Amino acid sequence: MPGISPLDQGDWLRVDETYAAQLAEKARIVEKDRDLVLAMSEDARLAAEELLETVVTALIAKEGFSLQGNALLCPDERLVELDRSDPMLTLSQLTQEDFCILQKQGLEHVLTGASLCFPASWLLAEKFMRPLINIHEPVASYDENIARRVQRLFDGVRVEQPLWRFNALWYADPALHQPRSAHERRDERFAETAKFMRSELQTIRRLPLTGAVIFGIHTYVLAECTLNRQSACP
Repeated sequence: MPGISPLDQGDWLRVDETYAAQLAEKARIVEKDRDLVLAMSEDARLAAEELLETVVTALIAKEGFSLQGNALLCPDERLVELDRSDPMLTLSQLTQEDFCILQKQGLEHVLTGASLCFPASWLLAEKFMRPLINIHEPVASYDENIARRVQRLFDGVRVEQPLWRFNALWYADPALHQPRSAHERRDERFAETAKFMRSELQTIRRLPLTGAVIFGIHTYVLAECTLNRQSACP
């Protein structure tokens, strides 16, 4: 996973001008097909609960959020009940970020929980409870050497030092929700045939109590006319 850099703790979660629209879209997707975008193994429950507490603590330090009893008032004026019995659902109601929970099982980290409303051409059902190497099977460049490097990265990420990277992908469709089976291919994968750049701020951090690794994804979609084609990132 090239291009990884240290991340400032305060920049782990981002709230931008699309917050209200993205959270409304998440609610629509979850209401329509919850099982497509939310998953959690019981083995991940403690990690999911810890992640929720970590996210709430980070959000109340940001402008526009305030804790009111057992609910969080958000910048779009929604009052979200903090349902700790359903942590992945609650997380989907609070942040623009999607989250994947990865826990060490044997020699590898396994995807044991996720709130993934905005997948970039993959299906949670195909990756849930699978290790990293299997999650990346369709990516031609993700060979055994890269797999070992990524596993070392996940083994070595420290609680006090989260990490980040950007990616950049061209899409013909600006929709945030882009589920796609590993057996399907996108035709419009290049700038010459696509009009939108989709870029993800991907963050990696370790939770202090459970030791689970959290992969966070904040998605941006920019139209071709707003981009400098010499730059890979928004």
